[in-house]
Amino acid sequence: MTFVLTVVADLTVAVEAGMILAALLFIRRISVTTSVTKVTRDYVEHSRQHVLQDKTIPDYVTIYRIHGPFLFGATDKLTNLTSHVHEMTPIVVLRLRNMTAIDATGLRAIRDFADALRSSGRALLLCGAPSQPAALMAQAEFHRHVGAENILPNVDAALRRAMELRRAIA
Repeated sequence: MTFVLTVVADLTVAVEAGMILAALLFIRRISVTTSVTKVTRDYVEHSRQHVLQDKTIPDYVTIYRIHGPFLFGATDKLTNLTSHVHEMTPIVVLRLRNMTAIDATGLRAIRDFADALRSSGRALLLCGAPSQPAALMAQAEFHRHVGAENILPNVDAALRRAMELRRAIA
C-alpha cells in the first residue's frame, strides 16, 4: 500500500498511510488475544495444575514466566537472561500460561534462550502455552529446539518432567 501511494500520491502521504495501517494491524493483533469467559468448575479444576502456590520447587529447578504479549518490543527481557545462563540451575522452566501472544521475534528469543541453555548443559522445559502461542510454536516446529517431551501442558507436568530429567542426570 505504501508503494502504491508513493507512486500515486507522494512519499509523505504514503508513509502516513503505512504508519496508520501498521498501527491498526497491531491493535487488531492484540485485541484478538483478549477474551472474556465464564469461570466454571472445570476451569477451576484445570487451573489447579498451573498454580504455583501449592507446589514445591526443587533446588535444581528455576521457573521464569512470561506475562503478557511476547512481541518484538519485549524480547530483550528474555535475551538479557541469556548472558546469565551459566548461573542458572540445571533445569529451567519457562512458564507461558500468561503469555497472551507471540510473534516471530518472540519465538526467536525463546529459541536462542533454549539453544544457550542446551549448549551449557542445561535443559529448558516450556509449560502452559495458551492456544495462539502454542499454535505458532507448533507451526514453527519449535519442538526441534527443546524436544517434544519438554513442551508440557502445565507446571505440574513440568515439575514431574524435571524430576525425570534429574534422575537421568544423577
